[in-house]
Amino acid sequence: MDHDPQFQKSRRGFLGGLGATAAGLSLAQAGAARAQAKPDPAITEIQDWNRYLGDGVAANPYGKPSKFEKGVVRRDVEWLTASRESSVNFTPLHALDGIITPNGLCFERHHGGSPEIDPSKHRLMINGLVDKPLVFTMDDLKRFPGRVNKVFFLECAANGGMEWKGAQLNGCQFTHGMVHNVMYTGLPLKVLLDEAGVKTNGKWVMPEGADSSAMTRSIPIEKAMQDCLVVWGMNGEALRQEQGYPLRIVVPGWEGNMWVKWLRRLEVGDQPWHHREETSKYTDLLADGRSRRFTWIMDAKSVVTSPSPQAPLKHKGPNVLSGLAWSGRGTIRRVDVTIDGGKNWQTARIDGPVLPMSLTRFYVDFNWDGREMLIQSRAMDDTGYVQPTKDELRKVRGLNSIYHNNGIQTWLVRSNGETENVEIS
Repeated sequence: MDHDPQFQKSRRGFLGGLGATAAGLSLAQAGAARAQAKPDPAITEIQDWNRYLGDGVAANPYGKPSKFEKGVVRRDVEWLTASRESSVNFTPLHALDGIITPNGLCFERHHGGSPEIDPSKHRLMINGLVDKPLVFTMDDLKRFPGRVNKVFFLECAANGGMEWKGAQLNGCQFTHGMVHNVMYTGLPLKVLLDEAGVKTNGKWVMPEGADSSAMTRSIPIEKAMQDCLVVWGMNGEALRQEQGYPLRIVVPGWEGNMWVKWLRRLEVGDQPWHHREETSKYTDLLADGRSRRFTWIMDAKSVVTSPSPQAPLKHKGPNVLSGLAWSGRGTIRRVDVTIDGGKNWQTARIDGPVLPMSLTRFYVDFNWDGREMLIQSRAMDDTGYVQPTKDELRKVRGLNSIYHNNGIQTWLVRSNGETENVEIS
């Protein structure tokens, strides 16, 4: 597609509109631009941290970020829900880089609060249409053959849900922050189901959580056997309490509500259970009043994390545009970026691991001359799916939806660098 004449024409327009991008901005030029600033003598001299010993290794038995990063935290929006026990907070996407989300910044979504579970007393039961009902301790699971480590994104189906009727929340932490990406450690669900022996009429699996909401969802047996995991670790350590400690299920590429936390039971059945979270909730209400159900897959999506409302541009000259893309259908193959509201597009540079059903990081190096910009990103995955505009989604779904909003996001960067959440036709 890069060789398409129309694309090349658009790309030239993009480059001309910026004045200079990575294609025409050498490292020497960038360095020269930085060297023009006169340094403040007060901050080039030896500082106190050069003169005195710092903290010893025993001062922080569990490491914490620097106090200068105290603003990089999960945040909630109090008016979104009736109580904190059934609520959500948001990952600070604007302040992160790379593709792995630190454990302490992974967004939370609870339906009955976060239970404190003693792992020595926790059990996982497999029952229903199986040859051999089983009960596992945590020690049993950790001794079981077949352990794997896999990186996947987890996204709440309601991520971006407030934006269906127009621009609402001013920050990508709030518009897109119900997503995170970690390495999980555990067992393929197939290994445990094979041990129990699924009967021929076993077509669905229902995971159940040990929290007060007793969260349940119906998962087709094909998905369960394909790539679902039962995990106890994330990013090399135990699951955090708010992420399901000591055990949760991972359903790669599918909506986060199905990733049942505090997993205590797996029941095999011959049909879906039609419980609350797949009937009155987590269905897509259409304009004509009908509801689409079992819309599990999180389609290709992207967002520019910087510049964005919480990460405005502070300097003219050399800058780096950065963002994230992901797809529940497979692997991100390309991300295009525009700074003029879609008139011209440029292919961004993808860097870091590019994995299926994982966050993917993209960049555009550019030189900003102070002009206003309308910034968007558009993701494409290896199935050929192209991220739609919000208007394209609304033509199909109307304005009644909450879930599965993967429309293209627009940020308006003003001449002073301040950035706003806007929509354009």
